Order: sequence, then structure tokens, then C-alpha cells
Amino acid sequence: DRFMKRNPDLPRIRFHDLRHTSATLLIHAGEHPKVIQSRLGHSNITTTMNTYGHLLQETDQRASSHFDKLFGGKE
Repeated sequence: DRFMKRNPDLPRIRFHDLRHTSATLLIHAGEHPKVIQSRLGHSNITTTMNTYGHLLQETDQRASSHFDKLFGGKE
């Protein structure tokens, strides 16, 4: 708290924000969802993916490129 008082221009980052960012980045990096589920302590993979599996534009483009490769489209 003293640190934040001395540095009022820094944004407040909660533990939840770090957890959310970490999970989203791991999903984006292609880590297996079961690994992420385990790290977060979720008993159900649906909880993990519904909470942290935001559709990231680059991930969506990467998924589309797989179909392009499979069906002879551009890469």
C-alpha cells in the first residue's frame, strides 16, 4: 500500500487481473486447456474455457489458416 501511495500514477492491478491475463495468454499460446484448467484449480474444463477462452483475433486467424491449408487456399 505504501508503494502505491508513493506511485499514484501506476494502475492498480488485482490478483484476479493477473490470473485472468495469465490464463488468456496461455490459451492464446496454444497451451492444452487441461493444463490451464489444472493450474487454475477448476474442476470442470467448461468453467476454464467459458471464463478465460476469449476469442483472440490472432488465434481466430490462425484457426482459419488451418482450413486454408487443408483445402488448398492461401496461407
